[in-house]
Amino acid sequence: MKNIIFIAGLALAVALPAYAADDTAGKGEVKKVCHPKKDKAGKEVKDKNGKVVEECKDVKVRKKLEATEIPPAQPKK
Repeated sequence: MKNIIFIAGLALAVALPAYAADDTAGKGEVKKVCHPKKDKAGKEVKDKNGKVVEECKDVKVRKKLEATEIPPAQPKK
C-alpha cells in the first residue's frame, strides 16, 4: 500500500512542474503600450541625451464580442 501511494506521489511530482512551466497557458494576446513619462508639473521627463523617457506596460488584448441589436423599448401605458 505504501508503494502505491509513493508511486502516485512521484508521478504527480514529475508531471506538475512540466505543466506549470508552460509560459503560454492562459495568457492570451499581450500588447506592449508605451506613454511618455511626466513629472508632477505635467511636463515630459527627458534623459541626459534629451530624449523623452517612456513608461511601458504589457496589456492583455480582449476580444470584443458581437451582439444582436436591442429593440427600442415600448412606451408604458
